[in-house]
Amino acid sequence: MEQFDTLTMTTQGAALILTVNQPASMNALALEVVADLERAVDYLEASEFKHRGVVLTGAGEKAFIAGANIVQMNSMDADAALAYGRRMHVLTERLESLQIPVIAAVNGFALGGGCELALACDFIYASERASFGQPEVTLGLVPGFGGSVRLPRRVGNAMARELIFTGRRIKAAEALRIGLVNRVVAPEELLAQAVATIDELTKVSPMAVANAKRAMVTMDALNVHDGLKIEAQSFTEAFNTADSVEGRAAFVEKRAADFPGN
Repeated sequence: MEQFDTLTMTTQGAALILTVNQPASMNALALEVVADLERAVDYLEASEFKHRGVVLTGAGEKAFIAGANIVQMNSMDADAALAYGRRMHVLTERLESLQIPVIAAVNGFALGGGCELALACDFIYASERASFGQPEVTLGLVPGFGGSVRLPRRVGNAMARELIFTGRRIKAAEALRIGLVNRVVAPEELLAQAVATIDELTKVSPMAVANAKRAMVTMDALNVHDGLKIEAQSFTEAFNTADSVEGRAAFVEKRAADFPGN
């Protein structure tokens, strides 16, 4: 089994469990975490049907993945921020294209990049204390890791616009109601439920599941790839604004942002 600095990889039943193990930072998507996730996907792409599915989750009780690492982002120029976003685009497309199903087991906050990573999974299971959101506008930014493309696909265009434009968080029950998640369970049952679903897949043809998934991902991707290019440009333009500088500074300094509007 692969070894990582910021992740753990274990097996349970037919499932491979991939845990982002940085609870002190609420499992934020620091560059080191992204690098380990890329390596984990390398392993999964080479594993074929050694595992029948993947469960992606976060360590600790507070967060699945709280989002991008804003402290690191504040040290980036626009080119570096664009590269960060594009790197996440490639990662989420690879995760989405794995031939085995991937379940996001959301145990807490799934915000910004965390929500976007969950959206690249086939199913999203949420604990009763989970919450979701695309709060980028509160930092003077826009979704940069696929949210503007995948969120409308999950919940419809009107609801996606409301969530992205307001940046508000929603609880698990509302996420279930609008179709963002597949099911909501008690926190102590979350991992077991996800593993049980993967174990069910041992009763069906792995090739049939892979072919069905490939067809669905390919049809979705007819618009996703071009959409991600547009999102990357929008993210870069937002990153360069004074509003973004102020929003990210306010986040780090734990104060309300005073957006200048330019």
